[in-house]
Amino acid sequence: MAIHFYNNKWIQLFLTLIIAIIGGYLFQFIKLPIPWLLGPMFFVLIFSKINGIKLYWPNKIRDAAMIIIGYTIGLSFTASTFIQIGHQLPSMILMTFLLILFTITISIIISKLFKIHYPTVLLGSIPGGLSQMIALAEEIKDVDFTIVTFLQISRLMMIIFMIPLFIFSPFFDIHKNSISEAIQHSSASWHGLFPNIIIYAIACTLLGLLGKKINFPTALLLGPMVASIILNLSGLHGPALPSVILDGSQLMMGSYIGLLLNPEKLTNKLKIVLVSILSGIILLAFSLLSSIFLTHIHSIDPLTALLGLAPGGMDQMALIAKEVDADITVIMCYQLFRTLFIFIVVPYLLRYIFRARIQESKLKRISNE
Repeated sequence: MAIHFYNNKWIQLFLTLIIAIIGGYLFQFIKLPIPWLLGPMFFVLIFSKINGIKLYWPNKIRDAAMIIIGYTIGLSFTASTFIQIGHQLPSMILMTFLLILFTITISIIISKLFKIHYPTVLLGSIPGGLSQMIALAEEIKDVDFTIVTFLQISRLMMIIFMIPLFIFSPFFDIHKNSISEAIQHSSASWHGLFPNIIIYAIACTLLGLLGKKINFPTALLLGPMVASIILNLSGLHGPALPSVILDGSQLMMGSYIGLLLNPEKLTNKLKIVLVSILSGIILLAFSLLSSIFLTHIHSIDPLTALLGLAPGGMDQMALIAKEVDADITVIMCYQLFRTLFIFIVVPYLLRYIFRARIQESKLKRISNE
């Protein structure tokens, strides 16, 4: 009876929520950056690895957080924003191309250094596009899906942890208290939401679901973002969300990410963990150097440049950008361009690089049939 009680999904969900809230409050209490994203992510990750504890966080809760984040991002876009994007398009192309080229090169070095299958390292190191990389891995001979997934998720978690700590370090000279106060002042009260928020909620949800149906990348983020941009530019005012909703969206996202990492499924765990740490640090260092270069060719502040070029998730970078009051529209444009490039161009590029392995895999499947 007790086992059946504990295996109940609702009990597991409630336990995960309690752990996430404790993590958020603790990180907020000790004044760590982005407490409601990092706290739940860290606590859920740690508790999920304890024997006897089963945690559960459905994808639909994460999806709801994506819609909220997409809505808030869309409100930041204005007509002048798109003019600025046009001016920076060549830089977006250049930075994305350099990142992909650097990733291909560093993957060769890491695969030789650690004696790991090169296609596995490369597919695990391409920043962004986990679902696309997994789908591509099915076409390539001898690719280890578990390692690809672990490298992708561990890099994402590392970037989400390291970027805020780095931003709030003396290097950027940002004061957490002043940022938190600015966010509290900019967030809205509940009575200012209605009735416009209902129209926005319907439009954002419908466009997000439509994007997901047609397999658009990060649809539940980009769909609501496009919907709120269109409505906002049309003259319908989009209200700012209360801070409790913004904190809640971070908790919903952080809890989901915390449950993704499964190192216990790996063979040769130590070597793969070292590879994930090394590749994550190298990619972050490259992004930092690229961001410094970007600030010299455009009038972009260092925070905006770093978050725009960081090899992490677009939604997580948006949450961090709101916390530090960076230029979220520029950040999203650089992140969005890279996401679309990886979704559309990179699979064809990798198929070309691995065309012999893909052909061998197809012939092997045909012979087995």
